[in-house]
Amino acid sequence: MAQEGRFILRELCRYKIGTFADIILRNALLRPNEEAFVYGKERITFRQYNQRVNSLIHALRDKGVRKGEVVGALSWNCLEYADVYGTCQKGGLIASPFNPRLSSEELEYLVNDSGAVALFVGPELVEMANSLRPKIPQVKHFISLERPAPGMEFHAELLDRYPGDEPDVQVEEDDPVCIFYTSGTTGAPRGALYTHRRSMENTRSMIIEIALEPGDKNLQIMPFFHVGGAAWWMAFFFIGGCNVILKQFDPAATLHAIQAEKATDIHIVPTHLVAMLALPDFDKYDISSLKRMFYAASPMPVELLKRAMKVWGPIFFQGYGQTESGPTISFLRKESHKVLDKSAEEQTILSSCGRLAVGVQGRIVDDKGDDVPPGEVGEIKVRSKQIMVEYWHKPVETAGAIEEGWLQTGDMGYYDENGYIYIVDRKKDMIISGGENIYPREVEEVLYRHRAVLEATVFGIPDPVWVESVHAVVTLRQGARATPEEIIVFCKENLARYKAPKSVEFADSLPKNPAGKILKRELREKYWAGMGRSI
Repeated sequence: MAQEGRFILRELCRYKIGTFADIILRNALLRPNEEAFVYGKERITFRQYNQRVNSLIHALRDKGVRKGEVVGALSWNCLEYADVYGTCQKGGLIASPFNPRLSSEELEYLVNDSGAVALFVGPELVEMANSLRPKIPQVKHFISLERPAPGMEFHAELLDRYPGDEPDVQVEEDDPVCIFYTSGTTGAPRGALYTHRRSMENTRSMIIEIALEPGDKNLQIMPFFHVGGAAWWMAFFFIGGCNVILKQFDPAATLHAIQAEKATDIHIVPTHLVAMLALPDFDKYDISSLKRMFYAASPMPVELLKRAMKVWGPIFFQGYGQTESGPTISFLRKESHKVLDKSAEEQTILSSCGRLAVGVQGRIVDDKGDDVPPGEVGEIKVRSKQIMVEYWHKPVETAGAIEEGWLQTGDMGYYDENGYIYIVDRKKDMIISGGENIYPREVEEVLYRHRAVLEATVFGIPDPVWVESVHAVVTLRQGARATPEEIIVFCKENLARYKAPKSVEFADSLPKNPAGKILKRELREKYWAGMGRSI
């Protein structure tokens, strides 16, 4: 680095502007000794991270992995996962992260669909990866993360074996850089492809809207394989902030880490908030260092949000987006949350997902594609320079999702005179009962107001008279009691009667994906099996 120190401006020009390769080297040169990542006892500077990435690029190139090829990752959060992302960003490769909670059959499909030639594997997934080997023949290299694994090369040994000098590779703004797979709730999962240009556009938009600055420290509990989790940590890295990585979410460990590391930011989902507030001693942790508690990935029940704000203050900040949208679409800023001391009408803004982000345009349209007026529900469409390029190798599906530059989100919502957007539900989740449109989220909001309800989800089930009827599945607070009849009466008192659940089911817990989103599909399946309806 001595030579680089003498010619630092020249070295800053090595990679193309508008690429993550440029950002990785920039941070290494301008913030060499500042912490980039913390994971357990490991604390890695920006210079060290750049060297780790360089070593891994040299290792993969030596094994025949070439620019433009796909590199897969099957792991929970760890420091090494960040190395994989950086290697793809700087080495001209395409990162394809896979959800570790998927079944063997689902993973087989994704790995083959991505065309990955190398697969980085976390220690908890080694057995799964080995079982897949005969079914994913295009994967030529299996590399274990965190610790050695039989039959796999070891990531740490590659870092030791290969030099950390700058590789002879150049990436362009329009080179593909990552593929994020959708959850597959409406068919086979599809890979949303992004280029450097589009991912960088999303990163800059987030930084501007959230007002991130050097020195901010993120506690990373959102999965690296989730589009929102990946975009979140990259935004902090971009501006020279530090990312403190936790392998998985644990409520007590999360609050302890905020206190110990004096984190300024954390990205959560509503179920994380439920779990933290359910701790009997949550108030013993000092989280006063937090500037923002950012929530996204699934709708936040307003009553839960109000409870949290009374405990931790107006530190909350909402984001709305999708796998295909960058993910950034809109933000509800901290300032908009400061309404607890205002009228009920003014507090309705808490059910909004905010205003469109910088660089994002949106419309809300009816079934004919015509724009609807304020207050009227329609489908949300967005366009920006950060939406996905395409669904990987799926031109027909891409054409159905993006029309003349507009992404069809599948979300139903409305907007007010001030441009705030309110999501009422997913288009596919809407219940049509007796000819009436019922949006589950509206019913869920009421359920969360019941004193005994901890979590709730609502969906339609077959009904011989009404075609569909409203069904609720709820979990109760510890020590609380309630009956289905009591819950139904409560909803009828707070909703139009036709929107109230006709049946209520109690559960010990609700199934969730790794991002914390409640999986309605799994709960619906038993009711619609053999009914000939897509669920």
